Amino acid sequence: MRAASGAGTGVARTLSVALAALLAFGHAPARAEEPAAESGIVIRKAAVDPADGPALSPETSDDTPSAAEAPAAPKEPTPAPTAVGPPAPVTPSEPLPGAVYARLNDNAPLLQRLTGKDREAIQAFYALGNFKPIWIENGAFNAAANAAIARLRAAGEDGLDPNAYPVPAVGKLSRPDTDAEIAEADLKLSAALALYARDARGGRVNPATISKLITPTLDLPPADTVLTRLAAAGAQAGDVLQSYNPRQPGYLALKERLAGLRVGRTQGAPSVKLPDGPVLKLGMSDPRVPLLRSRFGLETRSAGTLDSAPGQSNAYDRSVADAVKDFQRSRGLPASGTLTRATVAALANPNVPKTSANEADILVNMERWRWLPSELGPDYVFVNVPEFKLKVFRGGTQRDETRVIVGKPTSPTPIFSGMMEYAVVNPSWYVPPSILKQMLASGRTAGFEVVRRGNTISLRQPPGERNALGFVKFMFPNQHAVYLHDTPNRSLFSASTRAFSHGCVRVDDPFRFADAVLPNWTEERLKKLIGKGERTLRLPEKLPVHLAYFTAEVDDLGSYRTLTDLYGYDGPMKVALGLAARSDAVAKGPAATKAKAADARAVPRQAATREAVRSERRAGTRRTPDMFGDPWAGQTYEAPQRSFW
Repeated sequence: MRAASGAGTGVARTLSVALAALLAFGHAPARAEEPAAESGIVIRKAAVDPADGPALSPETSDDTPSAAEAPAAPKEPTPAPTAVGPPAPVTPSEPLPGAVYARLNDNAPLLQRLTGKDREAIQAFYALGNFKPIWIENGAFNAAANAAIARLRAAGEDGLDPNAYPVPAVGKLSRPDTDAEIAEADLKLSAALALYARDARGGRVNPATISKLITPTLDLPPADTVLTRLAAAGAQAGDVLQSYNPRQPGYLALKERLAGLRVGRTQGAPSVKLPDGPVLKLGMSDPRVPLLRSRFGLETRSAGTLDSAPGQSNAYDRSVADAVKDFQRSRGLPASGTLTRATVAALANPNVPKTSANEADILVNMERWRWLPSELGPDYVFVNVPEFKLKVFRGGTQRDETRVIVGKPTSPTPIFSGMMEYAVVNPSWYVPPSILKQMLASGRTAGFEVVRRGNTISLRQPPGERNALGFVKFMFPNQHAVYLHDTPNRSLFSASTRAFSHGCVRVDDPFRFADAVLPNWTEERLKKLIGKGERTLRLPEKLPVHLAYFTAEVDDLGSYRTLTDLYGYDGPMKVALGLAARSDAVAKGPAATKAKAADARAVPRQAATREAVRSERRAGTRRTPDMFGDPWAGQTYEAPQRSFW
């Protein structure tokens, strides 16, 4: 999340970054007569085209001799207009900034998963500082770097993978680092920090690869914004970096649960690839030892005492041997403290002991918290689809809770956040195209009216107690055309698995819900409007609505529980996070993985469907016009609809 303090300077910062990038890396100059980008100002030629006649000055009047009467002046050739563009990029004169500049102009990636957009932002960020290193001073990391590095190494606490954010080594060699090595380390640390912040805000997994109906609005922080905040934070840079992770109570409870499961385990330690060399034992010296010290977070060399001088950086001393012994023990190797070939191979392997099923469930649901806004707001509506419950929060405190019916596994309820704007009392239902053919074929059209809507013909069910929408619907405009509404089929709320709709969310007690979300409209007052014609009630302020999907949570009493994976999303999520067998199901786009994703969800969806059918039978056999499914927003049917709707 971007800091609130930086909101006021966002525009100036953006312009400064753009200008710095323009000056540092160069762009083609704008042509004459073209509008300048974003400003709308037209840049015109200074010279006047002879075909347009003489230029008039402010002093020109009717008494001024015309061009025909004025004495002829010798014609001089009109100079061609000269295009003025930004200066060509110039390599910094100082050696170290020159090395940073050269590395930024090298096409080699700084970090494998870093996006091209973030790399450009890093280039612009360094251009503002004349390409001087940000994190390294006098050959060592500064306070801001050390604080941020500590957070990178503890990424596992928040369910992230520390191996994804490698920390470069500085000052670990027996010789001083070269300018090129310092530049490489500074830039790679910047890339790791930018990637961590992006992942912490939900950038690890593309939700659309799990399902096209998972469409959160992710607030992924730009790399230059992240680096600016961290560089200015000094010794508090670690706290700033941590702030990009969710801070909601539900997320923090899962994080605490994860820590409890990992007690006594080495989780997510960074890997290191050591050059070939001999087996190392206590007391030996080797140029690979500084890399081991960096891997285990040890000092550059052992401290001196009254009886001995400080040790050498490449000495395989007791501190290094003990760290190696602990690592060997965590990987099930003989804990001798000797750097063997098997230990070198294990150090290069980023894999950790297999994640338990409970850990995987927690990690998947911690990731889902990153898909929600960083601030849910003091007032909001929260629906957890697998729980079949809706909660209303006012002033940060839960005010109400009610049962809901959600989409069937074949027509899932979308997962996203929207803004409720109004409610409609005594609504009409316009039959969606996906249900219209079914109704016409069965002949069940009694009580419906044929209406023309634009260039299409539709069936309309007038308001009334048998209307599929019930007596009231609550609208939060969205791309899926779903909403919250009443239903005449009350018996379905007694089922344990309430997945019966075509995607919309049906509310058990809509009048009580309206009392909680509509100021000045009590339940009694609202009921007086029933049967008096359709009426729209606008909310004085838009109310956030969060449709979420959590299959593991810690409840208000501190008890951990898991819920049925109604739509089969957990499997693909575990694959995407590397918690299950590797597959191409998430790595590729949704179109290319439709068949594989369907196979991955087949078993849980079939099970959920069977349970839904059993629950519906237990709830009762009486059916109403609602049997044709949940209605969709009539005013948006002309837009392309998904095939299963």
